[in-house]
Amino acid sequence: MTLSVSIAHSMENFTLNAGFTAPPGLTVLFGRSGSGKTTLINAVSGLLTPQSGRIAVGEHVLFDSSQGINLPPHRRRLGYIFQEGRLFPHLTVRQNLSYGRWFAPKSAPRESLDKVIEMLGVGSLLSRRPAQLSGGEKQRVAIGRALLAAPRMILADEPLAALDEPRKAEILPYFERLRDEVEIPILYVSHSATEVARLATTIVVLDDGHTTHQGSAAEVLGDPEISPAGVRSIGAFLTASVAVHHDDGLTELDAGGTPLFLPRIPQAPGDTVRIRIAAHDVILARRKPEGLSALNTLMGTINAVRPGSGPGAIVSLDTPAGRVLARITRRSAAALELAPGVPCYAVVKTVSIAPRNISGPAVSS
Repeated sequence: MTLSVSIAHSMENFTLNAGFTAPPGLTVLFGRSGSGKTTLINAVSGLLTPQSGRIAVGEHVLFDSSQGINLPPHRRRLGYIFQEGRLFPHLTVRQNLSYGRWFAPKSAPRESLDKVIEMLGVGSLLSRRPAQLSGGEKQRVAIGRALLAAPRMILADEPLAALDEPRKAEILPYFERLRDEVEIPILYVSHSATEVARLATTIVVLDDGHTTHQGSAAEVLGDPEISPAGVRSIGAFLTASVAVHHDDGLTELDAGGTPLFLPRIPQAPGDTVRIRIAAHDVILARRKPEGLSALNTLMGTINAVRPGSGPGAIVSLDTPAGRVLARITRRSAAALELAPGVPCYAVVKTVSIAPRNISGPAVSS
């Protein structure tokens, strides 16, 4: 099932004119604050009526100005996850979860309550009320309530924005499971490159009310001319399998036949993971480095050197593990005589690959 959006709406000092088609999986609306992300998701939900356009989920038309169709929010069958859990304070967790089922049509395919409880890890919380829950626990319950309403689609408007970093790290794996195990599309609003890198199967970039690009996380976050978060968010995505956990606290991965070492991760040997390596964490060398503390060295061939408007440049390097990006100075690129076709080594510190940049792989778009 796909989401198709093509709408126009003008407000004071701002005009939204956006169009995209989101395939199955988790689609992130990505852009700077004020780019129109929340306005767009509110139009999809029915909380805002565009002045013109069309919105459809699969064959179900939610809004079409030319045909006079504008379903109210309660008839669109969309699950909405807000920044705060917005749970009913007088109900227990079990009752809050069950509340979502009241809105599920009898004919609609339903998720099993037991499956949702297991997927979100809330079995021990069922008798508690929201005042007894942490922020991360509230969000897990909110996800479950939305899912149990048998929605055609789930909308999530910066659902981690109100959480601190430990709580964000707690919730991200549950959104990964939702992405991989639930067969309905998810539209997720974020301006965090870390969230986008971990979760997105598809990214739709918004800038000043317009959709400027659509593509995979690797395509968008790997291109400094596209990524709205700027060069600091540029990075490469590698897919690897867990080879072995070592006694010294490191995990060894097999990335296209190249060993990569990370701080220990929870995945089991044989599991596949997706790793984001930030371009500013990569050092380049023309000769194989020796006598370094960094454990990860990848040999490859330069694909492109892209100078920036300032002193920096982005160098892309094709390796057996995949394409790696490095952010270096233009002076360094000139001194090393870097150019397409030149053999080169990429050096990555083990501890620079943070746990938040490691996840199970999303289906590529």
